[in-house]
Formats: sequence, C-alpha cells, structure tokens
Amino acid sequence: MKHRAFRRLAVPAAAALIALTTGCTGSTVQGRPGASGLRDPYFPKAGNGGYQVEHYDLDLDYDPDDGELNATAVITARAEQGLSSFNLDLSGLRIEEITVQGAAARYNRSGRELTVRPAKDLKKGEVFRTEVDYRGKPQPITDPDRSKEGWITTDDGAVGVGEPVGSMAWFPGNHHPSDKATYDITLTVPKGYEAVSNGELASRTDTAEGQTRFSWHSPQPMASYLAVAAVGKFKVTTGRTPSGVAVYEAVVPGEAAKSAPALARLPEAVEWGSGRFGPYPFGTAGAVVLPEGSLTYALETQTKPVFSGAPDEKLVLHELAHQWFGDSVSPKSWKDMWLNEGFATYAEWLWSEDHGGTTAQQYFDAFLAGDTDVDPEAASDWAAFPPAAPPGPGDISEAPVYYRGAMVLQRIRQEVGDEKFFALLRGWAADHRYGNASTADFTAYAEQKTGRDLKKVWEVWLYGRARPTVRATS
Repeated sequence: MKHRAFRRLAVPAAAALIALTTGCTGSTVQGRPGASGLRDPYFPKAGNGGYQVEHYDLDLDYDPDDGELNATAVITARAEQGLSSFNLDLSGLRIEEITVQGAAARYNRSGRELTVRPAKDLKKGEVFRTEVDYRGKPQPITDPDRSKEGWITTDDGAVGVGEPVGSMAWFPGNHHPSDKATYDITLTVPKGYEAVSNGELASRTDTAEGQTRFSWHSPQPMASYLAVAAVGKFKVTTGRTPSGVAVYEAVVPGEAAKSAPALARLPEAVEWGSGRFGPYPFGTAGAVVLPEGSLTYALETQTKPVFSGAPDEKLVLHELAHQWFGDSVSPKSWKDMWLNEGFATYAEWLWSEDHGGTTAQQYFDAFLAGDTDVDPEAASDWAAFPPAAPPGPGDISEAPVYYRGAMVLQRIRQEVGDEKFFALLRGWAADHRYGNASTADFTAYAEQKTGRDLKKVWEVWLYGRARPTVRATS
C-alpha cells in the first residue's frame, strides 16, 4: 500500500523544528499553559484545560496487512484563556509535524500527554487550528476493569473504539466526555475493504493507488469516546426507518445470518424510542458487527454501535437507547456513568413492557428478590455500591451502575406516576440535547419537572450505601 507522503520542511526549517521539540523553555510569554488534565474523579489526566474543541478533521490511512496508520488530525478549537501552550492526549504513535495557525509549533511528550507550544501565544477567545501529522502502529489500551479498547485488530481488519479513554490510541485530542465536537473522519484502506465511522457517508472514492477512501461526516456534537473507525470485509446494507432516518449496517459475513433477526428490528426500535424519549437525535442509525471475540463488550459509538459477534434484540435496543442517553446527552464526568447505563437498561425494560413481555415493575421486583427466572442478572451484586458513586474507575461498568441505576428510574416512576415520569424522560433528552449533564443536574431537573420532592429516592437508591430492601410507594 502506498502511504500518503507527509509535507516536508526545508532543511533550515527542519533543523529549527528539531531544536524546538527538545523542550518547551523560551522567552517570556503573555499566555499561560493549559491544564494537562480536567481532574475527572476517576480519570484525572483525561482531557485538557484552556480550550474547547469545535471540530476534528481526521484523515486516516490504514493498511491491515502491516498494521500501519499514517494520519493527519486537524483540530479546530477555541481558547478559553490566553495560552502559551496546551496539551493533547495521545498514546503511542510517532509525531511527524505539528503546526498551529499554519506555523511550526514546538512540542514534547510525557507519557500520554503531548504538550504543544505555538509559535505565538493564543489569545482568549481565539479560534485556532492545530494540525498534527503522525504515524505508527496503534495499540490497545487496557482499562482499569482490564478490558481493552483503543485500536484493536480483528480477523480481517481493525476497529478504533474509545470508552473511556481509548480514542487517544488512534488520534490526538481533548479526550474527556465534557468536550464534545463535530467530526469529519476519512478512512483510506486497500480496495476490497469497507471502512465505517460515525454519521453519514459523504463520499466513497476509489483512488489511482488501488485504495478506497471513505469520508464520514458527523454534524452533531460527539464526545471523543464515541468515535469509531472500523475496517474490514463487511457486508453493508442500507435503508431508512418509516420516519426517514437513514440506516447503515456493516456486518462481517460470518455473523450476517445470526445478526439478521435483531438488526431487522432496528428501524422499528428507532421509531419506538422516538415515541418514548422524543425525536431520534441524529440523522443516521446503524450497527457495526465484528467477528465474535474481537471485543469483550458492545459499545454505543455514536450512530454506529459496535457489536462483537451477532447481537440479540435486547443488546441492539440497549445500544440504540444510548443514542439519546449517553451520546446526545453525555456525562459531565465518568462519575455520571449511571446516566448512560441506568437509562439504557431501563429502556430494555420499557421495550419488553411495551411489547407484551416482562414489565419494568416486574424487573424491579425480580432484582429486589433475586429472581433469576425473570432476569439472570438479578443474581448480580447490583447493590454493591450506589450507582452515583462507584468506588473507582474499574467499577463504572459494574452491575450497580446498570441495574440499580435502572431501579432508580423505576422508583421515580412509582413516586410520580406514568404521565409525569415519561414527560421527565422526554424533557431530559430534549432540554439537554447535544450537551453534557451531571447527576446533580438530573436530580434537580427531576424534582423541578415532576414537582415532587424525591429526596428519599436519592438518599436510598442513588447515593445510599446500604442495600435497598423495601419498595417504598407513594
């Protein structure tokens, strides 16, 4: 595969750049360095301070045969303070060149922190463009819960995924969910491969070098952990929901038959979710199905959830529900994970209830009683800790975040009744659309929207450390 050649500096300029990259000391500056982390409760070094990203334009050239990524990231951001330097999160990969506002920039690296010093200080409020040329063989990142994310090779390609911080393995950025941006992601791969990312496929072009270039456009804001880049020999199908939402599904041939029943219900599920939670927040929906065993989890990557092997209907519904809860309304910090997973789990219960199956109340009672005939997960340690306060970063995807989180919602429903409860779900999705929200935002909103004092629900179910044993009713 012929890699795109990086722009080279003239010899004197190249020598100057080499000298600059050896350190970040220099003359007196007017700005000050941006913070190298946002002090997230569980991932304090994730993200960076001093700026907000407005747009990522990623040009990724990948060859599955040798695993080499040859890439350029153009990051458009707004300075929130005067900046003498700022940081980007990037794991591994070799920097070829960095420019800021078109001028060569100094840079150095320490672990996963890439510190960039522009040739001129950036002013508060200035919109600035950073271009990073980089290359190498991207690698997985191991999470605190021992699962792997980042860049994962598959039987016939690779996938880049990022929850919670793995996106730094394949592109530099401000990798914290509180900094959402729009995206254009172009993937160039050998002919015969498909390449899938978020949003809508803007173009597909065969090149003279025997490659295919796929350009994907995401016009709605997205947290970087929701970005996806999937390369493989996928079977692609397209369509539309009854209301006109475009559907794009990419499935490895070996999983196509087993995936078909669940994916066939995706258009119906989009329409159902629009009725329960308000209009679907994006212009496209879909799925990426990888070979079984590629990952140890499914992931709600925006508009294109990723599944490792054929999903069942319940899993498709769960990841679709995240498009409202987690993707459109994203957490302010990783401590707010239950706002993603508790809501998506509750959506599973509602789907079952609305289709003549087990009701949300029956699920709630089953978890209280440990009734595994209703749900095998009722035997899990769902009350090990309060969903709004996981003990550490390795716990943010554990059972209490999912199941006790869903039970919090059912307790609210018990207290306020169906009319106010479903108005609350729709209002939450509408009033925080494309933004970020915290647990404190939700508890205040729930009381304001329903007109009810829900303090006991928060104390016992959301923050209480003791196992709730009695279903309190109004």
